[in-house]
Amino acid sequence: MSKALITGGVGFIGSFLAHKLVVNEDEVVIVDDLSMGRLENIADIQDEVTFYKHTVCDEDFMHNLLLKEKFDYIYYLAAVSSVADSVVRPWYTHLVNQESVVNTLEFIRANNLPIKKFLFTSSAAVYGNAADFPKTEDSHIDPLTPYAIDKYASERYTIDYGRLYNIPTVAVRFFNVYGPRQNPNSEYSGVLSIVTKCLKENKPFTLYGDGSQTRDFVYVEDVVDALIKISTETDEPTVYNIANGDETPLIDVIHTYENIAGIKLNIIQKEARQGDINKSRADVSKLKGIGFKPQWSLHDGLTNYWKYYSEN
Repeated sequence: MSKALITGGVGFIGSFLAHKLVVNEDEVVIVDDLSMGRLENIADIQDEVTFYKHTVCDEDFMHNLLLKEKFDYIYYLAAVSSVADSVVRPWYTHLVNQESVVNTLEFIRANNLPIKKFLFTSSAAVYGNAADFPKTEDSHIDPLTPYAIDKYASERYTIDYGRLYNIPTVAVRFFNVYGPRQNPNSEYSGVLSIVTKCLKENKPFTLYGDGSQTRDFVYVEDVVDALIKISTETDEPTVYNIANGDETPLIDVIHTYENIAGIKLNIIQKEARQGDINKSRADVSKLKGIGFKPQWSLHDGLTNYWKYYSEN
């Protein structure tokens, strides 16, 4: 049995990871300040995990926890995961999205903590609108916002701490993750969670741009399986795209979802937002190279998402 720390562990992806690790009979410790996550996301496993309501920016707390618990695996998901928020509050989001990550890595190095893997979760936002297409892990980087800059800097720190100090590290770049437990009540949440809420509550959906912007949507169950495989079955300090490897225009995704729900979405169109990316698709050859294959099609994932949201 392994012991795992999940920062941001009651958030959307973190809570799915916590559930999967509990099923695998791992000991799970979660640190989350509840700024974006919700305790109800782990309500059914709350007796099987240790939860701390705390910010990862509290260095003394994090240092004491790392010394006391002696983790095998650290999944660093804590983040202000909003591009728009980082434009409004660049310094605050920087403290969470970069400073806390480097501080944790440095404490592991300085104290020679014997971890099996430190996994940092980065974002496809680091690619920006660079011309390379589809995006490979070696594509040009063009971070357009403080969020993307911090994510890229933190993943480089993660990989370089691995290479320079022989700490087992790895980083992943999430593309458009969707699924149950995404918080639709934040204007910064994933577009499909907002579409879902609008469909369910018969509210208008604001579409920024003409809907031709493409995204590589990946279902959260596939993401969690990839995280566990990467953390337990790879050795090199490197970065992996986590995506389906497909490119779908947003308007097509919306129409597919309308058909699944049997509801027509009321769309209000506005100008594209500053910093938004036009085309996004991952090359997932590297992920497939370690034996990982996504199991969820977009249609199946949306069907499951709508079923969950309709029943909850």
